Amino acid sequence: MGGGGDKMPGQYMGWWGSLGSPPQKGVTTYALAQNRQKPLAGVFDAAIFNTWRRFKGQVLYIAPPMIIAYSVMQWAIE
Repeated sequence: MGGGGDKMPGQYMGWWGSLGSPPQKGVTTYALAQNRQKPLAGVFDAAIFNTWRRFKGQVLYIAPPMIIAYSVMQWAIE
């Protein structure tokens, strides 16, 4: 297990955790240069339209109970 034959004292085994085994296969890594990254690309445009879409979808669930509660509160105060 670990491969590579018996290690002799003083023989280089590789970096920490490396037991002299062959490199692992099937591991894919991706990288993107720092000058090519745009972490805030389209954030403001997407935020405006996404907020409006979510508001439009939820307003009928929130507004009527709030209006009724406000009306009842005003009636109770009077």
